[in-house]
Amino acid sequence: MEFFELIKAIILGIVEGLTEFAPVSSTGHQILVDDMWLHSVDVLNSRESANTFKIVIQLGSILAAAWIFRRRFIDMLSFKADRHERRLKLSHVILGLLPAGIAGLLFDDFIDEHLFSVPTVLIGLALGAILMIAADLYAKKVKHPETVDSISYKQALFIGLVQVLALWPGFSRSGSTISAGVLSKLDHKAASDFTFIMAVPIMAAASAKSLLSNYQYIHADQLWFYVAGFIAAFIFGLLSIKLFLELINRVKLIPFAIYRLVLVAIIAVLYFGFGIGKGI
Repeated sequence: MEFFELIKAIILGIVEGLTEFAPVSSTGHQILVDDMWLHSVDVLNSRESANTFKIVIQLGSILAAAWIFRRRFIDMLSFKADRHERRLKLSHVILGLLPAGIAGLLFDDFIDEHLFSVPTVLIGLALGAILMIAADLYAKKVKHPETVDSISYKQALFIGLVQVLALWPGFSRSGSTISAGVLSKLDHKAASDFTFIMAVPIMAAASAKSLLSNYQYIHADQLWFYVAGFIAAFIFGLLSIKLFLELINRVKLIPFAIYRLVLVAIIAVLYFGFGIGKGI
């Protein structure tokens, strides 16, 4: 029935919106939710259609981040400020994007073929959680963490290099880059700001590339399904980003790391113990 298909689209959009920018891995959650529960979406009658839907709802999350940081993007693109002024510049963002962008182009096919599965996602979730815990423990030793406008090119490059880890599904782009920012002596809010700003262009480019390759799988009778998922991802993306940025300097990363480890344990029991999600 179309009503239940619509509910599935909204649920997937909510999962995308809530997890895309939190350090818990939206790709990991999408794989887990899709493979272990919502794999029977009738509207998406092929793997290609399902992947295209995920691209569309991800665009909803990207639009949410772009809207929240719109003034930052306008400022960076205006080039009005003195180039010697210490502030976040477009060049910092580009430098942070280069490592993952290059690695993504080189290993995209390998990642798609070999790393998108429940077991590999569980590995990524666990390893990412360990990195986040290490970052928080290190942060306790930093007396005066820096703001995002104090970021140096060395810090931006380091964050970009660590972001390469996020190519492994489940590791989490925001989890890896926020951890890297904290390890480079930014405060948690500054690391999060840089992470979200940096995510918009790379995610938009990756999603646009994927959409151009898969647009033929979107059919007129499925548009309501895509629209519902997109809107849900946009609305819950706005809510989750705003809430996260308000809380991150207080709650830090360890609570998210604990959530990831608990999730790994639960999914591992369901998947390996009861076989839920196998054979899909």
